[in-house]
Amino acid sequence: MHIHILGICGTFMGGLAALAREAGHRVTGCDAGVYPPMSDQLRALGIDLIEGFGAEQLALQPDVFVVGNTVSRSRLDNGTAKFPLIEAILDAGAPYTSGPQWLAEHVLQGRHVLAVAGTHGKTTTTAMLTWILESAGLQPGFLVGGVPLNFGVSARLGQGQPFVIEADEYDTAFFDKRSKFVHYRPRTAVLNNLEFDHADIFDNLAAIERQFHHLVRTVPSTGRIVVNGLEESLSRVLHQGCWSEVRSFGAAVSDFSALGEPHDFDVLQGGKTVAHVQWALTGVHNQLNALAAIAAAEHVGVAPADAALALARFENVKRRMEVRASVVLAEPPHGAPVTIYDDFAHHPTAIRTTVNGLRRKVGGARILAVFEPRSNTMKLGTMKAQLPWSLEEADLAFCHAKHCAPYCGRGRVSCISPLFSTPFP
Repeated sequence: MHIHILGICGTFMGGLAALAREAGHRVTGCDAGVYPPMSDQLRALGIDLIEGFGAEQLALQPDVFVVGNTVSRSRLDNGTAKFPLIEAILDAGAPYTSGPQWLAEHVLQGRHVLAVAGTHGKTTTTAMLTWILESAGLQPGFLVGGVPLNFGVSARLGQGQPFVIEADEYDTAFFDKRSKFVHYRPRTAVLNNLEFDHADIFDNLAAIERQFHHLVRTVPSTGRIVVNGLEESLSRVLHQGCWSEVRSFGAAVSDFSALGEPHDFDVLQGGKTVAHVQWALTGVHNQLNALAAIAAAEHVGVAPADAALALARFENVKRRMEVRASVVLAEPPHGAPVTIYDDFAHHPTAIRTTVNGLRRKVGGARILAVFEPRSNTMKLGTMKAQLPWSLEEADLAFCHAKHCAPYCGRGRVSCISPLFSTPFP
């Protein structure tokens, strides 16, 4: 099969392209930003890339066009189509589908799908779960919205029955406004957390809860739903109806809970110690991610003790508290190294738990946080009021933004400036 992917350089669509190529399909694609590193990765797989969305690509005559959710029927100020290829596809009556739909029909069919959903922590938890199954010899396939350092790639087909996928609640395509994850039909579904996000497509938290319940409806009666017992929003989701086995984690009375610090803790199942995790990761959020991954892995036969041993060798995902540099200042004050971390956290809760994990690690050392609003929700300034709370454990916080007006009020095209008028007490 020849598939032509629109929006191929996104993390999800790039992973889908890699899976399709590995499965033996001919893959071509286009995007508005065909540049490294994704372009290099795709071309190394033998995938031809085209810059832009010109209508002339219709002449490729693929078996199907696979349309990413960054593609729309928008028009430019002069009235012309922003994505001429879409107009040409529709006019010609050419076959097209969404990325999640193609994935469900050609990759996930017949597999034991383990889907990890949540407002934040999806990528890390998906990577943890995949590594646990790999360490158990299950040879899982996976599609992760990042690059797990244990694997070095974001997607692979795998030789075993399990397939682990990061299950995003963002909409599927311009012609399918359901969340991506409703296409995956998991037998094991992780509901990691649920807060308001994606203000560009959801009006309120209730709208997102409704989408999560659509996911719950797709889990079979023999399946398992792994749910964060600390989240009232997820309790509301399950109260709308649940037809599968439920295993909770996080709360003291949950099926799976933790005793100890996030970097060194016992795993309790039904109140009894069944495993011990000691690893390099920090933060309560990662402790919860670990519990979710352990509970999900148990559903495919991996004992919690074996899962914990695998997590001791887990190397996390790129851009998750990744050390980018460590230097000693030449000018006073000098002596102690300055370490620069890069982290993808984009939701206030995720930012808070990440900074808290770093504070636990460095103690009283100074933390300077540079916040860059990148998600659509953050660019809109929707959660500006929560930022003092999310960054309060940093000694100073700065905003670095292409358009920083929602945060610092200066409205410059590009600047780095104090996010708040005074340091946190």
